[in-house]
Amino acid sequence: MAIVANKRSVMTLYSGALDILSHRVRIVLAEKGVSYEVVNIETRGKPEELLEINPYGSVPTLVDRELVLYEPNIITEYLDERFPHPPLMPVYPVARAKARLIIYRFDREWVPLIRKLETGKTAADTRAAAKELSVFLAQLLPLFNSSSYFLGDEFTLVDCCFAPVFWRLPAWGITLSPAETKAFTKYTNRVFQRDSFQASLTEAEQELYKLTQIENG
Repeated sequence: MAIVANKRSVMTLYSGALDILSHRVRIVLAEKGVSYEVVNIETRGKPEELLEINPYGSVPTLVDRELVLYEPNIITEYLDERFPHPPLMPVYPVARAKARLIIYRFDREWVPLIRKLETGKTAADTRAAAKELSVFLAQLLPLFNSSSYFLGDEFTLVDCCFAPVFWRLPAWGITLSPAETKAFTKYTNRVFQRDSFQASLTEAEQELYKLTQIENG
């Protein structure tokens, strides 16, 4: 068990070391400066304590005193409301609805492909998932030419969703053309250099990125 940061109240996060949804929550916790204890969960052999508090035994699971939350969007919005500074959702209802819709589409369209990349039974399955994810990524590229972050000049929960995926793209063999790379790299560098993002990374995530840099270098 690891203890991260030392501010505000202590929570417990059941987290997967390479799990993108857990990574999303870790970024939000770091943005908020919330202290928390981490219980690292392996993909196999989940502990009884997790199954006792979460009927699905899934990660991420957040425990805050008597409250147990185990759906990433519920967890992140709860953290944003409980610790309102810095805010990670837009102020106005229309903008908040747009942010929620982007996150919903991410969970419906991107996450299933990512699961195939992580657990694909055959090389053909993995290649197909990578190709489809590349198409989705290409559709986002115009955004990176017009604003600092997904919704403008402020870092939001939408960025927290996509950043863990972008960190893993090299490991999945997903690359962009030279014409597409410039604006995208500016965005990813901006996000990856945030203190919160660096604080959110597990050793496994750091090693994953270093390995791909060595292989591609």
